[in-house]
Amino acid sequence: MKADIKVYGMTCMHCHKRVTDTISALEGVNSVEVSLEDEKASVEFDAERIGLEEIKKAVTNAGYEVGEDACHIPEESEAACPIIIDDMEPEESKPEPGTVKDIAFKVSGMQCSACAQNIEKALNKQDGVISASVNLPMERASVSYDPALINPEEMEKIIDSIGYHVVKDRIVLEIGGMTCAACSQNVEKVLKRLKGVSSASVNITTGRAHVEYNSSLVSIDEIRKAVDGIGYSASLPADRKESEDRERKEREQEIRQQRNNLLISIAVLIPIMLGNMRMMFPGLFGFAPALLSDRNVLFLLATIVMVFPGRQFFIGTYRGLKHGVTDMNLLIATGTGAAYVISIAASYLNLGPGYEHVYYDTAVMLITFIVFGRYLEARAKGRTSESIKKLIGLQAKTARIIVAGEEKEVPVEDVQVDDIVFVRPGEKAPVDGVIVEGSSAMDESMITGESIPVEKNVGDMVIGSTLNKSGALKFRATNVGADTALARIIELVENAQNSKAPIQRIADVVAGHFILIVHVIALAAFVFWYFIGYEMFDVAMHSGIASPFLFSLLISITVLVISCPCAVGLATPAAIMVGTGKGAENGILIKGGEALERTLKIDTIVFDKTGTLTKGKPELTDIVLTAGHDKDEVLAIAASAEKGSEHPLGEAIVKAAEEKKLEIMNVDTFNSIAGHGVEATIEGKRILLGTRKLMEDNDVDTVSLIENMESLEAQGKTAMIVAEEGQAIGLVAVADTLKENSKEAVEKLQSMDIEVVMITGDNRRTADAIASQLSIRRVLSEVLPGDKASEIRKLQDEGRIVAMVGDGINDAPALTQSDIGIAMGAGTDVAMESAQIVLIKNDLRDVLASIRLSRLTMNKIKQNLFWAFGYNSVGIPLAAGILYPFITKIVISPELAAAFMAMSSVSVTTNSLLMKRSRIK
Repeated sequence: MKADIKVYGMTCMHCHKRVTDTISALEGVNSVEVSLEDEKASVEFDAERIGLEEIKKAVTNAGYEVGEDACHIPEESEAACPIIIDDMEPEESKPEPGTVKDIAFKVSGMQCSACAQNIEKALNKQDGVISASVNLPMERASVSYDPALINPEEMEKIIDSIGYHVVKDRIVLEIGGMTCAACSQNVEKVLKRLKGVSSASVNITTGRAHVEYNSSLVSIDEIRKAVDGIGYSASLPADRKESEDRERKEREQEIRQQRNNLLISIAVLIPIMLGNMRMMFPGLFGFAPALLSDRNVLFLLATIVMVFPGRQFFIGTYRGLKHGVTDMNLLIATGTGAAYVISIAASYLNLGPGYEHVYYDTAVMLITFIVFGRYLEARAKGRTSESIKKLIGLQAKTARIIVAGEEKEVPVEDVQVDDIVFVRPGEKAPVDGVIVEGSSAMDESMITGESIPVEKNVGDMVIGSTLNKSGALKFRATNVGADTALARIIELVENAQNSKAPIQRIADVVAGHFILIVHVIALAAFVFWYFIGYEMFDVAMHSGIASPFLFSLLISITVLVISCPCAVGLATPAAIMVGTGKGAENGILIKGGEALERTLKIDTIVFDKTGTLTKGKPELTDIVLTAGHDKDEVLAIAASAEKGSEHPLGEAIVKAAEEKKLEIMNVDTFNSIAGHGVEATIEGKRILLGTRKLMEDNDVDTVSLIENMESLEAQGKTAMIVAEEGQAIGLVAVADTLKENSKEAVEKLQSMDIEVVMITGDNRRTADAIASQLSIRRVLSEVLPGDKASEIRKLQDEGRIVAMVGDGINDAPALTQSDIGIAMGAGTDVAMESAQIVLIKNDLRDVLASIRLSRLTMNKIKQNLFWAFGYNSVGIPLAAGILYPFITKIVISPELAAAFMAMSSVSVTTNSLLMKRSRIK
């Protein structure tokens, strides 16, 4: 049977092929011809196997509309085209209840710790939200939630509804393969379907897609793959801006906004102050124009400040009260609003004696000082996250890969695993990989902190973003994108800076109730001075304010203005951000505030021996000779005998001979004797190398070497006798030697009254020998890897706070069991996950540095909290007039209170930033 189907919605040859392929794929269809011009599809099909309605439905499902049957069958056209995306939303499988997911939101509009508390409370009240934590300096909300009960869009609406704003990540992609408007629609549709993408706009003219998304839900790579998956191509433009540029722009916009507000406030404040001073001191300020003393002019000028720079406080207050939350905006709006309203009333209403004075200058000065404080705070907060910006700035932007034997420069995001990457001298390695051709010296100081370049050869690992100093390299990419070592470090530092220390709970509790407490105190102060204090202490005579209402109101305004929850809220997170950032700059990665705080309490550190205290590889340590032989001769013979051995001890001997450039002779015969040593024939001579037992079995006299052998073995070394033609010619000793800085690190830890314990699977004699070199008194020997965690538990049962230092792989259970796990090196995921602290360099002195950093950070937190609580504890009572009964006329003015409040939070942030100058090494 043949039929013509009217097909609407085809706009290009992409559509032509889409319809052709859709119909051709149906079982029972023999042939199909599509005409783009006539909007028709002529189909020949077997009516017993498929019906016309089924064909129409297939075309509809492909994203087109169908009409009545026709009769004309046009010629077939051909083209290659991507898929056409229909408008129907794909059905998503509903998440199982009980699933836990994490998400992070960038939040703007927060001004103080009360703001952070408001967001936390609003989110934690929602069904499905397991926990919510807000970091004020980073302006970041981290939420754990059950996706079966709540979704990210609902959480965003909750945050927006209480007066704050969720800031989305933005990216511009260059889209290839688009030829018509339908193509741009296809790309938009597929982008909007991605979880985490809130908006997408594609411009066919520029060939670019502007996407707004949440980076904690969807990555740039996933966005690009979605576009690639429908037949188009997506890439980052060569002049793209990194995420830190976006954050920098947002910070600069906030700074610029507050600076403009400040300039407006100062510009208005100067004439208001001159006008006020002219009224109060006409002799001194007679030069000021009389117009500035006119109340209509003062009202106009003050209104400019209240409407423009001051508007932010009133809008914030309205939004908060609308949803039942309070923050610092309420304090400022109440204080400045009261001064402004009473001034208007005094200007235009006849309130009687005592109400002639206006306080326009007070309202304007309050706004000016507070805006000045916010301007300084915005600048200071930007500096606390500089460590993240530095790390992100280290990342390479482009990569040179080998495609079909030719070099091709691509954005680093386009590099795939197993791509061959070419790096010239002076360039950064864009991703992690293994060298397949060439050799060079790599500057790894940005990761390890070591200034000396590391020699790299075929088979060695290359760390992404490290600098190639000398030769050209080709390496196979192993870790790309978010899997590179630097990307994992950045993620770890970001998570650490977003965490909360247990000590912050005190500040959170206070901040959560701070606004209400301050208003109660302000009200109580008003009631006391209005009904009791004004007459009791003869305020009218001393202050010159004839109205008890006005005096009491000024006291209340001062209480509201001087209080500063910002200082309390910033005390801990600002210090943690600077502390963890400083750690990252020094090769110490700390997983957050809790690890910092707990490190301070450590009284016992357990070191794994192999690979931590020692180098982990045996080395030749001693050569003892018998008469008539020299060291080079004995070493050359021993190395020649061990040349065919794969035993680590033999490899150490061969390596030592190669380093001395000794001639290693060819072996005629070789025999490995299990547990005893080796037997070899070299240039016709029979050579034995091994234990005393091997020598006894072959009648070799070793009496002259026994004393030296026993002495070396007592030091934990493995001694092997070398015999030639039945005569002992010497012995060689091999041992896993201590790292250069192990002894120094242990001694300094012990000087800090921290007990150092060594744990190892070695026998008691070897373990004691190593421990004695380090002056370690407590040794846990012959401990299997699986039993290390139980040994840590036994120490904890003694009431000790235990830190475990290991390599992060075999020691993972012990690292997890300990109060603080410290992993040496950042090369493995296991180390990152098992330990709370990761030391990128294999330098034990960094254990000391991490403890110093912990003490430095916690001291700063305590200083900040002391200042914050002390400031409010002293400032609020002073503002309430507590000294007035004892020292007359001592009352803090609202203007002075505003200046104090503005500087309090700035001082806390500045105090935290001072840590950047401190040394931890």
